[in-house]
Amino acid sequence: MNRVIPGILMVTGWLLLLFLGTVELFWGIAILGTILALHEFFRMVMPKLSGMSLYLVIGCCQLPVLATYFGRNDVVLAGVMFGLLAIAALGLYWFGKVNDVLGYVTACGFSLLYIALCLAHIALIRHLPDGEFWLTMLVGIVAGSDTGAYYAGRAFGKRKLFPVISPKKTGAGVIGGVCAGVIAAEIINLLLLKMADPLVLAIAATGLVGIGIAGDLTESMIKRSAGVKDSGTILFGHGGILDRIDSLLLAGPVLYYLLYFGIL
Repeated sequence: MNRVIPGILMVTGWLLLLFLGTVELFWGIAILGTILALHEFFRMVMPKLSGMSLYLVIGCCQLPVLATYFGRNDVVLAGVMFGLLAIAALGLYWFGKVNDVLGYVTACGFSLLYIALCLAHIALIRHLPDGEFWLTMLVGIVAGSDTGAYYAGRAFGKRKLFPVISPKKTGAGVIGGVCAGVIAAEIINLLLLKMADPLVLAIAATGLVGIGIAGDLTESMIKRSAGVKDSGTILFGHGGILDRIDSLLLAGPVLYYLLYFGIL
């Protein structure tokens, strides 16, 4: 029950935000979510970073998401470039003052791309025609995949795929996740009456499930390397922000470009 109630609240809040909230409100929530996710990331990989130094790093990495206010991917790219310049400036300032400056700068650069740039693409989807529908579709595919993988893995899972990184990931779980993710996509397509081509949607959903699994494993790799179980505790039984959005981080940009280039 400690996971069910927060889960229901998160889904309800997400749908209300998409269908009743404005683009500007979504942008503000995206900024807040990015700040929390970046804070969790640096708490794991650079626990000694604190105070003004931590806030400066988060501010530098936040620039791509701030740029999504304009709804243009070229402005987001400019945000990435200015963020990189700011991180380089911090590295020059830190050099000789802290140990392993290269490690710090590398972690900052990775978070700029892995967290901020990926979340910026999710915010960009909100600016697209029918952006609410496609963001519902994205979360539905990921949630369906997680549910299908969990139950298929419990019932049939024997072969471990990445035992060191994620001991619970099995081949049967992946198959169950793909099937459930595709079914969820087709159901949402019918319920919301958008009628994307079912075959193209099924192929895209299969790819998005696979990429979502890769995103999940990427965050697990970070946590294993940092020696932590969850990225945070803000979502109670669901862990931290990164624990909930890990599958979306890599899948979101892929969906954006599928839409941007007219594939979906």
